[in-house]
Amino acid sequence: MSLFWIMFAVALVFSGIGFKKYVWFISIGYGFAVAAIGVALLIAGGAKLGAGVICACLLFVAYGLRLGGYLAFRELRSSSYNKKMQTEIKDGSNMPLVAKCGIWVSAALLYAAETAPVAFRVSAGKGVDALLVVGMLISVIGLVVESLADLQKNAAKKANPRRFVDTGLYRLVRCPNYLGEMLFWTGVFVGGLPIYQGAVQWIVALLGYLGIIYVMFGGARRLELRQNRTYGNDPVYQEYVRTTPIMIPFVPLYSVAKYTWLVA
Repeated sequence: MSLFWIMFAVALVFSGIGFKKYVWFISIGYGFAVAAIGVALLIAGGAKLGAGVICACLLFVAYGLRLGGYLAFRELRSSSYNKKMQTEIKDGSNMPLVAKCGIWVSAALLYAAETAPVAFRVSAGKGVDALLVVGMLISVIGLVVESLADLQKNAAKKANPRRFVDTGLYRLVRCPNYLGEMLFWTGVFVGGLPIYQGAVQWIVALLGYLGIIYVMFGGARRLELRQNRTYGNDPVYQEYVRTTPIMIPFVPLYSVAKYTWLVA
């Protein structure tokens, strides 16, 4: 578990950007923390790492740089996005320092737990196996889905900023970017199945995986509530919501708005 705590320290450093704007603990800081963890795992494993494990670490780097870069660009360059979010998300300027530290530490623990399956593999000196390959394939699919969903949303919003997005992957589910996120971390968890040793590693890996699934459904609820306020009177939007699953393709879950236990 010593490598896990190193990953936790790395996550603390890179997610600490949230002290400038607290939402960055779980957005820009999240992406760059995961990328940094991937680099740290490569350094920790050194020359003993096989090609398969190196690829698993590089997936963290690719995932984190894409997400962190995309969010940073949107945050720093998109005036329309910032104007919209001013009414949706508080800047945290009046948040007590203790509360900010609580978010910082809990977020960093989540990031370390999410990446723990690969950290456990590096610590154990285990190379590639069938489930690692399967897991990486799932993660690659998730990364592609998430990236494509963001590109399609940006293109649709440029064409018609006032309309909800229901083209491309958004015909399949209403939150395909969150679907891609869940697929990515499902792959990471699956890839670690052969190497979890003892109850502690299983608990850490499960908490990381279930934690990010919970966060994604919470994000979907927050988006649904916001879209309901913006487009709720549009009959075309109402039909879209009634017929398009919110998160998982072909699963008839069309709304999570009523689930108040999902933090919005």
